[in-house]
Amino acid sequence: MTSASTALRFTFAGMIAMAVAMGIGRFVYTPILPGMMEELHLSPANAGWIASANYLGYLVGAFAAAGGWAHGRERLLMLAGLGASAVLAALMGLTDAMAAFLAIRFLAGLASAFVMVFMASIVFSHIAAAGRSELQAWHFGGVGLGIAISAAMMALLVTDHAGWAAGWLWSGAISACGFVVVALLANEGPLTNGQTSREPALPKSWPLTKIIVAYGLFGFGYVVTATFLVAIVRQGGGSRVFEAMVWMVAGLAGFPSVWLWQKIATRIGFYAAYALACFIEVIGVTASVALGGYSGPLLGGVLLGGTFIAITALGLQVARRQAPEAPRRIFALMTSSFGLGQIVGPIAAGLLAQASGDFFLASIAAAAALVVSGAVIWSAAPKSP
Repeated sequence: MTSASTALRFTFAGMIAMAVAMGIGRFVYTPILPGMMEELHLSPANAGWIASANYLGYLVGAFAAAGGWAHGRERLLMLAGLGASAVLAALMGLTDAMAAFLAIRFLAGLASAFVMVFMASIVFSHIAAAGRSELQAWHFGGVGLGIAISAAMMALLVTDHAGWAAGWLWSGAISACGFVVVALLANEGPLTNGQTSREPALPKSWPLTKIIVAYGLFGFGYVVTATFLVAIVRQGGGSRVFEAMVWMVAGLAGFPSVWLWQKIATRIGFYAAYALACFIEVIGVTASVALGGYSGPLLGGVLLGGTFIAITALGLQVARRQAPEAPRRIFALMTSSFGLGQIVGPIAAGLLAQASGDFFLASIAAAAALVVSGAVIWSAAPKSP
């Protein structure tokens, strides 16, 4: 039996790992992007391609991590991914070539997937042994924490009139500190019961198909705002400090969101909670481009941060209930659907923004995808007799 203090130590390590690999490694691109577009004359389409390279890397990494080859090497692979996240963030600040940006962000996506999958297996095994499954929400909260930390970093850098490259270099330095903390706290791999049986094939069911399709639509719907929110603020003439503030608000809203939505899900059901969170996110995505001044982007930041990490978790939980005997298979399939949506989203948004001159059409398309995702999940819920 794992002690409560050990479970808390691993939860904290998981939170820091998620902050580094996801909150910073994956999402720091959002607050740094406007400076890159301005100083390097990157087009919205190019910005979309760079974002999609990262998501393609994540998709490849998630598939690779789902294989049995990693058994017994989880801690080593997680730390390798975390160290790579730090190095690759710094490398982004040392080049200005489009081909290098695409290659680095692809590898960073792969590294973040390794941390996501292997750290979850380590942390969840220890908190399950301690009977503290409610701590899972705080592990995922690390994504919001990382976003908030990167926003605070950008606020300090812009007041110092630093260029876009400084954002990447400092991200690398902060990530390196996080790596050291995680290496010290997560001092062993996952606990196992010695059973590694082959998982059965996934059941062929219409509700499961609906859930997988809906998850892909969510990937498309959330990622447009998650990638371009700060660029939208800059297009609207917001100050550099306000840009950082909008991203900070998204991170702070994200930190407790998984815990909050788990509470809501136990009250109204997981399918209804997923749909409700999607519909709330629609308001944020629309507000970010439809409301001017400070209110639109701030509302967009709060509602995006307060929903997207939680919907990611709720979708996996709903799917796992449809296929309880094959958790790894369903994780891989859901991740691939989500990943395809994430890859298509920034490319489509970048091309739409380039053609139309702003992000309004792209954001409305994203909001529509979220509405359909919520409705499809709602329709997949088991009907009570």
